[in-house]
Amino acid sequence: MAYQLNLNWPEFLEKYWQKQPVVLKNAFPNFVDPITPDELAGLAMEPEVDSRLVSHANGKWQASNGPFEHFDDLGETGWSLLAQAVNHWHMPAAELVRPFRVLPDWRLDDLMISFSVPGGGVGPHIDQYDVFIIQGMGSRRWHVGDKLPMRQFCPHPALLHVDPFEPIIDEDLAPGDILYIPPGFPHDGFTHETALNYSVGFRGPNGRDLISSFADYALENDLGGEHYSDPDLTCREHPGRVEQYELDRIRQMMIDMIAKPDDFTKWFGSFVSTPRHELDIAAAEPPYAPEEVLDALQGGRNAVPSERSARAEHWRTFLYQQRVAGNGGCERGRCAVPLHRAGSGRAWRGAE
Repeated sequence: MAYQLNLNWPEFLEKYWQKQPVVLKNAFPNFVDPITPDELAGLAMEPEVDSRLVSHANGKWQASNGPFEHFDDLGETGWSLLAQAVNHWHMPAAELVRPFRVLPDWRLDDLMISFSVPGGGVGPHIDQYDVFIIQGMGSRRWHVGDKLPMRQFCPHPALLHVDPFEPIIDEDLAPGDILYIPPGFPHDGFTHETALNYSVGFRGPNGRDLISSFADYALENDLGGEHYSDPDLTCREHPGRVEQYELDRIRQMMIDMIAKPDDFTKWFGSFVSTPRHELDIAAAEPPYAPEEVLDALQGGRNAVPSERSARAEHWRTFLYQQRVAGNGGCERGRCAVPLHRAGSGRAWRGAE
């Protein structure tokens, strides 16, 4: 079904985006869950799907990663089942992402879905990404604190929690409500009635991600082969000291690598289209035509006609500076390259 989001986007972006959390009541009027708990449990049994089970009983937290063989011994209280990137695997659930496409596609992380029984949750924690938590069936109470320095600790090796905090939001969510939380705000959800929640996450890279990715790109494309040179070297009174002009020259060598526009834009296309989660790696039949991808990107539509959209939802594909970049056609979905220059007439071949 087509989900209609009741939200004034310009007002939201100006007042709340990356500034403060907010509850958006009845943002999806007459909300209908796109997935059932049984379907979610089935996905969590698949080895390709990133899933986990979190429980809390007698003051102790437990967490385990899927795939799971059964759910027979869980009981009726105190646990949650979570599955990442469900938008890659379940087309009705993927429809929930479409109303958020006023935001940049390259910032989208995934759609995470959780099923929780009364008393279930993952504990108080902080995320470093923007998240829209949509309430489906059932009811959960959410506490959100202010963005302040907080101690983080591990009650279990797979969980990172924060100390108790004073909530600035303390509210029950009903079906169709949305809780938006910017990065760095502590939050904790507690299930009253057996619930489904849908988290649409938008992640921004940190400096380490950028440097590491560009370094990989430079190695793969044989960039930066020029050696440091100093034809103006003079006798050194203190040979153990590194002079400031030498540091400046080294820094400039690194800046010069990034400052090459063509290489930088090719790297960025590769960076933003690299899949963040395991994807369906079967080849499309028949192969996609370049015009299908380019026309869809320019028009903001599905990458391919509806009968082939299931495969298209697995792509991370973008139009930037008259280039198309994507992860289609790559071995195990790991490589992401510029596919063709828009309007060039060259065939889209993907990676070789």
